[in-house]
Amino acid sequence: MWAMIVKEFRQVRRDRRTLAMMILLPILLLVVFGYAASFDVSSIPTRIVGPNADAVAGVLRDPFEVDSIHPEQNRSDAVTALRDGTVPVVVVTSQTGIEVLLDGSDLFTATAGRRAIAEFQTQAAQQAGGQLPPGVTFKVDVLFNPDLKTSVVMIPGLAGMILIFVGTVITSLGVVRERQSGTLEQLAVMPLRPRDVFLGKIVPYFVVAALDLAVVLGVGQLVFGVPFRGSVLTLLLGCLLFLFVTLGIGVLISSVSQNQGQAIQLALMTLLPQVLLSGLIFPLRSMAIGVRWIGYVLPLTYFVQISRGVMVRGAPIQALWQPFVFLTLLGAIVVTLAILRFRSFLAPSARRRDARRLGAGAPAGSVEQPELDGPTGSVEQPGSVEQPGAGGPAAASEPVR
Repeated sequence: MWAMIVKEFRQVRRDRRTLAMMILLPILLLVVFGYAASFDVSSIPTRIVGPNADAVAGVLRDPFEVDSIHPEQNRSDAVTALRDGTVPVVVVTSQTGIEVLLDGSDLFTATAGRRAIAEFQTQAAQQAGGQLPPGVTFKVDVLFNPDLKTSVVMIPGLAGMILIFVGTVITSLGVVRERQSGTLEQLAVMPLRPRDVFLGKIVPYFVVAALDLAVVLGVGQLVFGVPFRGSVLTLLLGCLLFLFVTLGIGVLISSVSQNQGQAIQLALMTLLPQVLLSGLIFPLRSMAIGVRWIGYVLPLTYFVQISRGVMVRGAPIQALWQPFVFLTLLGAIVVTLAILRFRSFLAPSARRRDARRLGAGAPAGSVEQPELDGPTGSVEQPGSVEQPGAGGPAAASEPVR
């Protein structure tokens, strides 16, 4: 039994990927759930517009933080700011009252803002003798998701989860399976460029992921009542960029994995941070700064911003240029690395290319010349028989008398 225990410890020590997953994954979960897993929103960026914007900014309290003050703007400008995702809360002031507009696509921020406004309104009414001053109204309006339904903000993000599962996990497993069976080694001797092989591998998974995306969005609209207020082309462009990133990650994982077990481990290590740190479940604004930066390098973070912005708020592509730019950069980096990995695996070495070039340039029916034997340049005949009595190749003939 002791020998088996020692043997298992040695095997775990040799498998570095499994050992890293056993050590790093608990640390990652501890950090995420300790610093990032929080539904509490402690600060809410707020814009104040209207003629009394300066006066209201002086009495606004936590958790609202004044982001900007625009006395010249009105309610239509405030709605545009919410639609573009500039700020989650806009306070519209007038001579007769205050209207607070909340972005319902930011579920936890809107919930925290409405609760804070209700407390502020209750305290103001108590100080005024049980009611607000005559002629002054106080109104709260939640836009884009008035009922604050969880499904409205979760299903656009779940579409990204489907794309990650198909693009990263399924793609990496499929390519590794072919690598184990020796199919990829056969591609090394075929007249195919690495980028052709790369595109040939990802196109089938791209089609499957696109079909899954259409099913998820269709069911979300028909069954759960998720709105679609934006442009279909804008969402398709975001899905296209995000799919290229996820498929590139899947191919990159398969190129560094020797078997399907290693591919699953690496896929899970890339999948878990995207679920927890992308803003899909926990709001980015509530995360600690030391953990929040990880979310800004994850592709799902920007897809969630695009999908919620297009579907729930109806944001135009001009308002979503930042997530589009970051997805493009991530896609270029990941796809380039995947192609380079495939190039190093599929491209023949210089010696193999030279041998193939020489073999192609030799005339048909040519026979390989025998090697020279020694510095004198004599050629050893394969069928020669040594003559008896000969004194060797250097012996001289006797003179004739």
